[in-house]
Amino acid sequence: MSVTTRLAERLDGFFQVVQRGSTVQREVVAGLTTFFAMVYSVVVIPGMLAEVGFNQDAVFISTCLVAAIGTLLMGLWANLPMAIGSAISLAAFTAYSMVLGQSVSIPVALGAIFLMGVIFTGITALGVRQWILNNLPQGIAHGTGVGIGLFLLLIAADSVGLIIKNPHAGLPVAFGDFTSIPVLLTVGGLATIFGLESRRLPGAILLVILGISAVGFVFDPAVEYRGLFAVPSFSAEDSLIGALDIMSAIDPVILPIVFALVLTAVFDATATIRAVAAQADLLDDKGRIENGNKALTADSVSSIVAGLSGGTPAAVYIESAAGTAAGGKTGLTAVVVGVLFLLMIFLSPISYLVPPYATAPALMYVGLLMMSNVAKMDFSDKVDALSGLTCAVFIVGTSNIVTGIMLGFTTLVAGRLVSGQYRRLNVGVVVTALVLLGFYLGGWAI
Repeated sequence: MSVTTRLAERLDGFFQVVQRGSTVQREVVAGLTTFFAMVYSVVVIPGMLAEVGFNQDAVFISTCLVAAIGTLLMGLWANLPMAIGSAISLAAFTAYSMVLGQSVSIPVALGAIFLMGVIFTGITALGVRQWILNNLPQGIAHGTGVGIGLFLLLIAADSVGLIIKNPHAGLPVAFGDFTSIPVLLTVGGLATIFGLESRRLPGAILLVILGISAVGFVFDPAVEYRGLFAVPSFSAEDSLIGALDIMSAIDPVILPIVFALVLTAVFDATATIRAVAAQADLLDDKGRIENGNKALTADSVSSIVAGLSGGTPAAVYIESAAGTAAGGKTGLTAVVVGVLFLLMIFLSPISYLVPPYATAPALMYVGLLMMSNVAKMDFSDKVDALSGLTCAVFIVGTSNIVTGIMLGFTTLVAGRLVSGQYRRLNVGVVVTALVLLGFYLGGWAI
């Protein structure tokens, strides 16, 4: 028996690869696909935080560490194909609202993120997030998947200029420049994925990402080779590891920010985890996520790591769905992603070889797949189905997952009351709706 065969058998035994209907090769390809789909974060987040005074190299190291530790925890402990990383939306909130807008110092901001992670983990340990999942109405559950799919499609299309901000009065977006190289490669890449996936070619999504990256390297001056290796600065002067100020974060002025971060993460991250699990067919017959408690804990603990290492709040990345679409069904997919982010600390120049238009077709394809959740809605129950569609539409319409969920719950409860179907409401649904309404009416929403 060869070394490769023995290794494959051990990996299969630990991750239950065959039992979940996958192969070791498919899991590795899925991990590579997810990594390339989300590697942009190690460029975007450090650049964003550098604008408000963070040390860019220190944030780069933290972003890689958060993704590596969180994703390895998800893979090795929860055995799920989901990748965790510093959330772009919460990074923007940290930079432009906390530090720039409210003049919160960097150490105090990191202290607030750490506190958010501790409270978030406590809420998870107490079963609050699982309770929310258990009380998630089917219409809103499926609507969240549809909305996140639309959101992913919008993000990808916007990143390459396929859609742009409308410069004129009317609707907020408009069609971009169809003759530009990024747009043409994105549309061509999406069509290629359609064709290759219909042929059931293994690794089709990854092949398209690598192929378009190669085309970009040859024809796009913006895609340049900057080497393979780069040793980051770990000097004590520049490092943000352990630079948090927890005591100053326990302040009446800062605590509302912590509360807003916690509540946003509770609904945003929880909904994303469920949507990715559903897309990977990892829900049981009652709609519960396999190893769901472990997945939720891995997700919340990652924000503690973020605060300690000098990063921004973490969450499961929607881009994980690119890996599950490529066939990933076990934690081996996540382990591949986690190891690659560890290596990324020393291989940062590689990230510049993967332009946005190389990953955009993959994200758009996954978004379209997730929209198939609409077929699972029960339109014989109009209140449930239409509240789910309300959730979906306003996730993408407001570019905010929590806002869509809030409007979904609000219309569901109000619809049940108006229709006289109040007996179909349970305490969990009503409490969740009231908490979300209070969060928005109180002005705490991010």
